[in-house]
Amino acid sequence: MDECRNLKDPERILSCSKMSEGARHFLHSLIADWGIIADLGYCDLQLAVKDGEGGFICAAQVRPATAPSCFPEDVVGQKFPPSLSPFLSQALGLKCPLCPVNPQFKTLSAVSANWEGEAAGVVLQRSYPAPHTGRYEQMGINAAWKLFSMIPFGQFPYKVPVNTQRHNAHVPDGFVILNEMSLVTDASPNAISCFKRLGFGGALIGRNLAEVVGTLTRPKSVGKDMAALLSGESPLDAVLTINNISVSLRSLPMWSERDYCGSVVLCREITEIRRRDNELKIKEATISEINHRIKNNLQSVASLLALQIRDSGNEEVKKALQTAKRRVQAISILHDALSQSKNEMIDFDFALPKLLKTNVDIMREGDQRISISYQGSFGLLAPSDATPLALILSELVTNAVEHGFVGEKEGEITIDARRKGRTLSIRILDNGVGLKEMPEEGGSLGMNIVQTFVKVDFQGSIFWSPGPEGGTEVRIELNLNGAVEAI
Repeated sequence: MDECRNLKDPERILSCSKMSEGARHFLHSLIADWGIIADLGYCDLQLAVKDGEGGFICAAQVRPATAPSCFPEDVVGQKFPPSLSPFLSQALGLKCPLCPVNPQFKTLSAVSANWEGEAAGVVLQRSYPAPHTGRYEQMGINAAWKLFSMIPFGQFPYKVPVNTQRHNAHVPDGFVILNEMSLVTDASPNAISCFKRLGFGGALIGRNLAEVVGTLTRPKSVGKDMAALLSGESPLDAVLTINNISVSLRSLPMWSERDYCGSVVLCREITEIRRRDNELKIKEATISEINHRIKNNLQSVASLLALQIRDSGNEEVKKALQTAKRRVQAISILHDALSQSKNEMIDFDFALPKLLKTNVDIMREGDQRISISYQGSFGLLAPSDATPLALILSELVTNAVEHGFVGEKEGEITIDARRKGRTLSIRILDNGVGLKEMPEEGGSLGMNIVQTFVKVDFQGSIFWSPGPEGGTEVRIELNLNGAVEAI
């Protein structure tokens, strides 16, 4: 465990401890949700685990969002003072919270974090001595202590998955305290405001939240899960919407050992957030529809060109139309890859094979078998780079199939991409008959397209040469312009 001393990541600290996988998972769940205790109790929490040398190391910490922290500095990965070790060792085996006698740790208490009988660690609670605590602050402190006391019994964090909402309610957003009869005993000002926004104008104290919600809507419309949440008897979360006002709710039942003794219900008004989410969904649907129409339009253009090809009796015209159709299909495939991407970057290694296979299928003669192999990686490319690069490779591969394998039954094309940040080096090698003359500027339209994109769009260079074992080799050096990730 000594090797964990300088670590700052709770995941790595817990991974190198000698606890079971189940206990480790339990501690991860605890530190994912213990911020509620810190906020309710205006206290700092620290997780202490054994370091293998008779001492303890801090595996995680959380500061309150509702009060000043006792530990503004990060103590994760640091050993606790030796004077605290006897106290931590004693707390590790107890089922009830322990408060030390030593005046040095006056505002400190601790509980054992147990997983199915295994004492995995100790949770310490520290807070500033408060000269005056009001009713609002005291109700939060009392609730935090009950949740804190549930940790040794494995009752907190909850075993069922909670906190599934995208915009979760937190303690500063508002909270309601329920007693064992599911009646409201206290409510924070923000929680009262949430229910007023829903339309309830009376006093919450002494009321049942399910009945309160029933007065605002049809009682039968309050489902079983929502009723269980509002009663506080089950750890649940949901969104309550009444009169176009949305409130995110989460219930945290409290037990005294095995007896239910009330709950905390967190509240957060999220009407404006939901409205913005709906606007984003509408925009996403609109963009998806536009992309779909663009794709259909490109396919329609390719189909019209195919009809022109069939109706034309001139071989030169057919060839020109076939080339135009291929270029339209290349843009269509690339647009499809971009529209399906979840971010602004294109996974070029995924999109390229489909594009080039289409080109080979169009240009090969009869039963010719021409394969393409890939080495290296292009990585993620911005659309401003992906589109011209796709057309460059499309033209070069088409040129290789059309001129390099004339009369050949089979052939192979290798594309090798080497990426370093914004620099991209590409090597295209075929085992065909080779070129009698290397392309020059002012040649065919396809080669002019390639050279223009390489030099103008990428400020790069391109070279043709005979392949080392026959065929043709093309080397391209490019400077990518869009935001990229280094490989």
